[in-house]
Amino acid sequence: MAQKGVQLDREKFCCSICLDLLKDPVAIPCGHSYCMNCIKSFWDVEDEKKIHSCPQCRQTFTPRPVLLKNTMLADLVEELKKTGLEAAPADHCYAGPEDVACDVCTGRKLKALKSCLVCLVSYCEKHLQPHFESPAFQNHTLVEPSKKLQENICSRHDEVMKMFCRTDQQSICYLCSVDEHKGHVTVSAAAERTERQRELKVSRQNIQQRILDRQKDVKVLQQEVEAINGSADKAVEDSEKIFTELIRLMEKRRSDVKRQLRSQQDTEVSRVKELQEKLEQEITELKRKDAELKQLSHTEDHTQFLHNYPSVSALSESTDSSSIKIRPLRYFEDVTAAVSEVRDKLQDVLTETWTNILKTVTDVDVLLSEPEPKTRADFLKYSREIKLDPNTAHTWLILSEGNRKVTVMEEQYYSHHPDRFTECWQVLSRESLTGRCYWEVEWRRGGVYVAVAYKNISRAGSWDECGFGRNDKSWMLNYQNHRYNFCYNKVQTPVSGPRSSRVGVYLDHRAGILSFYSISETMTLLHRVQTTFTQPLCAGLGFSCYGATAKFCQTVRSHFRDSGLNSVF
Repeated sequence: MAQKGVQLDREKFCCSICLDLLKDPVAIPCGHSYCMNCIKSFWDVEDEKKIHSCPQCRQTFTPRPVLLKNTMLADLVEELKKTGLEAAPADHCYAGPEDVACDVCTGRKLKALKSCLVCLVSYCEKHLQPHFESPAFQNHTLVEPSKKLQENICSRHDEVMKMFCRTDQQSICYLCSVDEHKGHVTVSAAAERTERQRELKVSRQNIQQRILDRQKDVKVLQQEVEAINGSADKAVEDSEKIFTELIRLMEKRRSDVKRQLRSQQDTEVSRVKELQEKLEQEITELKRKDAELKQLSHTEDHTQFLHNYPSVSALSESTDSSSIKIRPLRYFEDVTAAVSEVRDKLQDVLTETWTNILKTVTDVDVLLSEPEPKTRADFLKYSREIKLDPNTAHTWLILSEGNRKVTVMEEQYYSHHPDRFTECWQVLSRESLTGRCYWEVEWRRGGVYVAVAYKNISRAGSWDECGFGRNDKSWMLNYQNHRYNFCYNKVQTPVSGPRSSRVGVYLDHRAGILSFYSISETMTLLHRVQTTFTQPLCAGLGFSCYGATAKFCQTVRSHFRDSGLNSVF
């Protein structure tokens, strides 16, 4: 405890400028003591202002006080030095290159603990004490140590910038407000801070809300990743099972053909060998008979010859040689031909469907997909070349130009097919449509239906069963009598829009979006459907007027031109 008391006494004899024991101590008029060199250096800086102050209590003196060494203090300091108890501040208390240094310390400066926005000075712990002890500093604002205090001084008037010009959106001093900023909307810096603080609070609330929203989006995306992985894993597993079943079926068919071939081979070989054995037995019998006849022919006794001739000359019944026919060496070649035909048909099916399988895989869409198209150039990115399926065409429809064009003519001869429309003048595309697709249809004359439909739509029966737009399996936009009309499940909706002989159709299967656009020199939305599609769709064309013609345009190579769109007919 005695040591602590001496330590406290030692601190009372430290210079508040250099924080070291007083050297040549002097007392200034306010009563505070400093090293003579420390206070001289401090006042030398203030000489330009003609006012000299105490670094601790800020009391000012005019003129500059005369400094005389205080011999009593000097003797006391010498006594303290003899005790050996004085200690330098720890190294970590000194200001480094990155730290804010105390502006009052001389020599090696200590780290600043606070900066005063009124004094525009940074203080270490020791030099900061008057701000806590003296009533003169009670209205001063202390902040975290800052190296930018001089930025608060007006470069023009050397005054603290306590005002804010809202007209010019900059901080100013009070002299600026009556000088170059006269007539501007000015407020105190504190008032502007309060206003900006309110805005900052709103901004933070918005940011925090956005953070919450983005966190929800991240969670949704994580769920989407898990859903994609789960769906892909299941699809791979199911595909493996299906292909394994196909391979097993092919193996079984191969085994059946092989077994039947070998069985038939054994039957045919057995039948041939049986006949071969009969022939060999007959040959043996004939050889024996020939030997007897030869022996009889050498009998010299006429009576004996005539006596034995009847029994020796009689021949057994011969095998019918007509049952033995040498055929061309084909045998089972017809089986090979039949198997080859199955292989060719299977290859055709795989070739036709494989493209759709791959397209279905690549059409998988997730939340990260591109936004809905806005311009025709955006729509053309999803262009699909549509070709019609002749097996679905009504017998009054003629397909041409690579099955892209349809014309209503007199009845044609088409072979029977279960996919053919028998009651309605309609035809469906060969391709199944999933993912994002875009195509365009151009026509001549009216009475044309531009539609999409599930593949299982009825091909026969009443108009409501198989007609486009008359059931829950098809959606149809009709152009007739110079008017558009949309129809789904027998509900008709009049559609307004610019008249055009070309319509664009946009389908986002997963999002359940179906849109129809009038295409001319501009692209105008006619009608938009938001629903849920449960199956892949087919593009369709229907007609109600004899002689009408419609065609799927080759949009992949189409572009807007200043002069408009060229006809594709």
